[in-house]
Amino acid sequence: MPFQFDHLHTLTTLVDEGTFEATARRLHVTASAVSQRIRAMEQRAGRVLVQRTNPVEPTEAGDAVLRYARQVLLLDQEVLSELRLGEDEHRHQVPLAVNADSLASWFLEALAALPADLGAVFEIHREDEEHTTGLLRSGRVMAAVTSTPDAVQGCSVEGLGVMRYQAVCAPDFAERHGIHGPEDLVDAPVVDFDRKDDLQDRFLRDLTGRGSSGPRHHVPSSEGFARAVLLGLGWGAVPELQCAEDLENGRLLAIAPDHPVLVRLFWQRWNLRSPLLDEVTERIRAGAARHLSPMSRPRGTGARG
Repeated sequence: MPFQFDHLHTLTTLVDEGTFEATARRLHVTASAVSQRIRAMEQRAGRVLVQRTNPVEPTEAGDAVLRYARQVLLLDQEVLSELRLGEDEHRHQVPLAVNADSLASWFLEALAALPADLGAVFEIHREDEEHTTGLLRSGRVMAAVTSTPDAVQGCSVEGLGVMRYQAVCAPDFAERHGIHGPEDLVDAPVVDFDRKDDLQDRFLRDLTGRGSSGPRHHVPSSEGFARAVLLGLGWGAVPELQCAEDLENGRLLAIAPDHPVLVRLFWQRWNLRSPLLDEVTERIRAGAARHLSPMSRPRGTGARG
């Protein structure tokens, strides 16, 4: 092994905690000891591995070593579990990345189906598409739900299914703004997840050839986004998984029910033989099969949040 095991553990902890002081507290050593371990790794690698910012950030070389460190620690934990050694103090740390709408709808249910005796502890990163693949590439996460079909280096990828979005609004909003069809939405208030969210504009462009020019609200929470639309702040594209009941009881209106926005979702994971990652993958695959539509050729592929 090119690096000492406790040094690898120190690096992953430093990136997770963000500072040398917080890392020292977690590892029950001094900040000086943490610094010495990182310097020893950098001397071994012949490269700077972390930028001494607040919080610290791994360099490009640091990303490669971090990915290696997490893989070594995962395999170590699995061996300990198989031998039934240190069960109380060694838990499987599983960092995962997922887009906001999956997190708010089907993803946690899939994780909850994992056997309790696996002893997995999850750290969920809610990130947008571009950052999600960056987290995989850097080694910060082991797997991710993403809208990116191209595998990150060192990862495998498989299709999960299609998340369907309906453009919806509250009945009183439709009455106030004279909403009868997609063309009436162009100048109406709209709710976006954040400034990178283009699902609403994509819906309008597909049906009217124009984007939204109305006032824009930004609500960077999947649950908050759906709530904002329900309360009449604006119209928005909401996952059918979140709005089906409100559509059925009339609290929301579908503006063009035969023209949903379709987003393909993929599962990317480290290309590493690991019983734990295999089990997580199986549960995510099963959860997606229950809640997502079969993979098809959608209008666009970008996921929200």
